[in-house]
Amino acid sequence: MRSRKYRVMTTLERGSNRLIRLALRAGVAPRAFALLETTGRCTGLARHTPAGNGLDGDTFWLVAAHGTQADYVRNLQANPRVRVKADGAWRAGTAIALPGDDALARSRTLPYQWDAAIGRMMASAPLTIRIDLDSEP
Repeated sequence: MRSRKYRVMTTLERGSNRLIRLALRAGVAPRAFALLETTGRCTGLARHTPAGNGLDGDTFWLVAAHGTQADYVRNLQANPRVRVKADGAWRAGTAIALPGDDALARSRTLPYQWDAAIGRMMASAPLTIRIDLDSEP
């Protein structure tokens, strides 16, 4: 059963995510945001989800505020091959959920702390996701 906090936060997130997704696709979003592309587990279609920019060299760190309740987390668990658009460039990689990692502590290491702090406030079941990015050609 989903918590009341989850229901309230996801309702608010849907509206803001639409705006951020449009800005990211147009290339006008702040660098604090990235776009995560997963493959829909039922449809097989590309799905785009705005995320905090956790790019660190060849690793992209992501804290899923609602853990496995989030559709994009379920998608990447079904098919871990993803793409991330961060700093204006797409990179492919493999996503790995890290349930043993302290997601709240991890969020404090992310480069854009104002975004990470908002994520911590909204979180109902935080989960760390590490994306090992393919080497750039």
